[in-house]
Amino acid sequence: MTAPLPPAHFAGNPVEIARNLLGGTLVRYLPDHENRVGIRLTGTIVEVEAYDCPRDPACTAGRFHAARSADMAIPPGTWLFWTAHGHPLLQVACREQGVSASVLIRAIQPLEGLGQMLTFRPVTRERDLTNGPAKLVYALGLDPAQISGRPVNAPELHLLPPPAPLPDEMVEVTARVGIREGRNLPWRFTVRGNPWVSPAAPSMDLALSPAE
Repeated sequence: MTAPLPPAHFAGNPVEIARNLLGGTLVRYLPDHENRVGIRLTGTIVEVEAYDCPRDPACTAGRFHAARSADMAIPPGTWLFWTAHGHPLLQVACREQGVSASVLIRAIQPLEGLGQMLTFRPVTRERDLTNGPAKLVYALGLDPAQISGRPVNAPELHLLPPPAPLPDEMVEVTARVGIREGRNLPWRFTVRGNPWVSPAAPSMDLALSPAE
């Protein structure tokens, strides 16, 4: 049985970590105290973004971004949430404690527990269930107050590595979504052609390769 990724896995470059999370699995475990049987909600990670504040204008420009980046200066492999337009977005902290860096999980393709996800977030088209960062938070029934600060390998929410690294030809690299500063950095990674990738347009045209 595949073990969840440990917090130490995230003590590094968030750009590399984000790229390598594609094809992994996000696992949400809902305990059912009445039946003593848990419910698993899982999905394949198909879209991620990296934020690396020591060299990232998106984190350091303006008081709003500076305050948000301070929230990321926590131990690596810790769950945290940003709030954008009133909606929570799921992230995991990267690099060493005191350095603001993270990976944002932007979209997943549901695997297990689709019916329960639709209960949490009813939609007309299944594709719209988890094809965006706030959408997947609601579909998984995540409460930021309960998840923030938990280790990334916590039983109730954890990440499984991909069965094998995705080859480059299966990965599309673009600029990130919805930012002004740092909009030219190619730090968004998606599974090429996957219908569950968010429909949002990147802040700039397709970038050729991730920054080192």
